[in-house]
Amino acid sequence: MSSNDAIIAAFAAYLIAVIGIGAVAYRRTRDLADYILGGRRLGRWVTAFSAVASDMSGWLLLGLPGYAYLAGMESLWIALGLLLGTYANWRLIAARLRCYSELANNALTLPDFFEHRFADSSHLLRLLSATFILLFFTFYTASGLVAGGKLFAAVFGLHYEWAVLTGTLVVVAYTFLGGFLAVSWTDLVQGLLMLAALIIVPVVALEQLGVSASWRAIHDLDPHLLQPLTGRDGEALGGVALLSLLGWGLGYFGQPHILARFKAIRDPEQLAAARRIAVSWVALTLTGALAVGLVGIAYLSPPLGEADSEKVFIELVSLLFHPLIAGVLLAAILAAIMSTADSQLLVASAALTEDFYKALWRPNARQLQLVWLNRAAVVLVAAIAVALAWSPENKVLDLVAYAWAGFGAAFGPVLVLALYWPRMTRNGALAGILGGGISVIVWKQLEGGLFDLYEIIPGVLCAALATLLVSALDRPPPESVTALHREFANRVKTMA
Repeated sequence: MSSNDAIIAAFAAYLIAVIGIGAVAYRRTRDLADYILGGRRLGRWVTAFSAVASDMSGWLLLGLPGYAYLAGMESLWIALGLLLGTYANWRLIAARLRCYSELANNALTLPDFFEHRFADSSHLLRLLSATFILLFFTFYTASGLVAGGKLFAAVFGLHYEWAVLTGTLVVVAYTFLGGFLAVSWTDLVQGLLMLAALIIVPVVALEQLGVSASWRAIHDLDPHLLQPLTGRDGEALGGVALLSLLGWGLGYFGQPHILARFKAIRDPEQLAAARRIAVSWVALTLTGALAVGLVGIAYLSPPLGEADSEKVFIELVSLLFHPLIAGVLLAAILAAIMSTADSQLLVASAALTEDFYKALWRPNARQLQLVWLNRAAVVLVAAIAVALAWSPENKVLDLVAYAWAGFGAAFGPVLVLALYWPRMTRNGALAGILGGGISVIVWKQLEGGLFDLYEIIPGVLCAALATLLVSALDRPPPESVTALHREFANRVKTMA
């Protein structure tokens, strides 16, 4: 068997496995609640792995190692921000959202939750939220398809466009079939594969080179790469740069595909155990991703150019391992891509089905009709994402950064305040979502000085201030909203 045949065999086995999971999940999907949220019957292990695997997309094995390869220890700050954000999201949001979403008319989607939380009969909150979900998820899904295109192009020598289509078809296939259950079950497998790959690759590379030899090689190339407070240009990291790197952690509170896992767990009492599993996984995989980038600096000769920096994991795997093992490890990139892209497709399609079609036009639509409409929406959203991903010049990390900021700013502050502040009003929520989403879009177009700050930080500040100010000036929420929040607060005390 040639090396290329071995890699193809490993990929084929993996793809057959995930499509098989989709087929099994298809038989257990009976209504829209099953298709969108798995019937709220996930266990702690599947919940934990599905949340973190859907979070850490292809950028974990491509974008982050590539950034560490170019920037060195500066990349530690992104990892620290993400780790702290992961912990805070599980600690502050998970149990409350699981409880409140069930009380709020068993809300399946984030726009559905906002509408029932604030008794918004105008549907403005639902429509605005769903619009931002569709906007930013097309960019986010496109980032996964770009990563998949780069993977298939690098491994199999396919043209980039054909590579993007190949990856898209696989993701659409099992998401179309099995919905949330297929996505969550495959996330468990994909999360384990990603974890193994990000531990094995840097360990084997360091075993061959030696830790001290790797350190000396990086130092001889550029000693600034070993200084966490020094940027790629050799200058000390300024406040704007440091805040931008740490600011990634702020995005967690507003990511609909991650928040969906909190709502889907069978027993809220299992969330503490799920949190420990999830945070441990994130700590290990982020460490591994940084190590891949750093050891790649010492190991790869000739060095990769900036345009190819996101291929550092692929290059190390190709040099270090037998083709069959390399195929399995490279499949971890595909796992990372698929574990996020499938979740994004599902949430975006749910916005079309649950938040537009059912809520506005056909509230009494039959469940089977809604499931099939959701499947059609998966295909539609995927087609739009393919169009955005069509250029091979796209950088994975850039696309992820924009979508991450959009969700984090538009939904994060609004959701946190909705779960903790009984005085918050419908108009305050509208102002927060608009303020956060629009400020990210506008800030992204500006540059120089303070405008080099990652757009999530001004976005979150604008959203929080808008929500607080408008709610404080607005009339108090109606008694039905206040009563629902009291019931929620009493249930949270019981859980604690």
